[in-house]
Amino acid sequence: MTAQPAERMLSSTLDLRADKITIRFGGLTAVDEVDFTIPHGSVVSLIGPNGAGKTTFFNILTGLYHPTSGRVHLGDRDVTGMPPHQVAHLGLARTFQNIRLFNLMTAEENVMVAMHSHMKSGIVGTVFKSPRQRREEKEGRERARELLAFVGIPKVADEYARNLSYGDQRRLEVARALALRPKILLLDEPTAGMNPQESARFVEFVYRVRDEMDLSVLLIEHDMSVVMKVSERVTVLDQGKKIAEGTPDDIKNDQRVVEAYLGKTGTEGYRSDK
Repeated sequence: MTAQPAERMLSSTLDLRADKITIRFGGLTAVDEVDFTIPHGSVVSLIGPNGAGKTTFFNILTGLYHPTSGRVHLGDRDVTGMPPHQVAHLGLARTFQNIRLFNLMTAEENVMVAMHSHMKSGIVGTVFKSPRQRREEKEGRERARELLAFVGIPKVADEYARNLSYGDQRRLEVARALALRPKILLLDEPTAGMNPQESARFVEFVYRVRDEMDLSVLLIEHDMSVVMKVSERVTVLDQGKKIAEGTPDDIKNDQRVVEAYLGKTGTEGYRSDK
């Protein structure tokens, strides 16, 4: 029998732990002593008003920014200050709020780019097309097409990324992130631009990714109907500080969150401005 969310989160090991994370830009404290954990197999959302520090916190977790103080651990490994490619290799993959694809490469090639950190051929094997390199490239193409099918766009493998629809580009970003074989998938506003039907399907997709890929998912998301449906736990930032953390019901009824972010009308169907 599958464990309920609360049971799973209590019994699981931590995939990620951030302790007292602080970052300052000049005189501005963008993130202020934030503690944060992601238990293995959980779906966690990070919310807050504009300027709350959400994307900055994402950037610290993934190595784009170095914290002024505090530590980030991925499993038992201290990854604080590691460059983004090393953090990604260790299991932390992400998408971006603004889509970042190689527009003049095909969808298949975009996914294959993410696989190179796990390939063994090296530069010499690539230059001379060694048997290992040819085998790895063939396997990589097969795996890329499998991932494109998994995210729901199996027919676009040979299309240039710039020619894909907005929704398909979003799915391609997820496929590329999954090609890194992550332990944790970080999604930055993944439903931006989606209609309500697409957003509802996305909720189902997140659980499918979590269950079939055996990973954890962390989202920054502004669509509160998505947050309330998809999240097992929600963390709320305001002006760089963590002001609340708990289940979706806890967050929906937390007066501090209502005042800082959700507003008096509640959360159902609410979508904040960017």
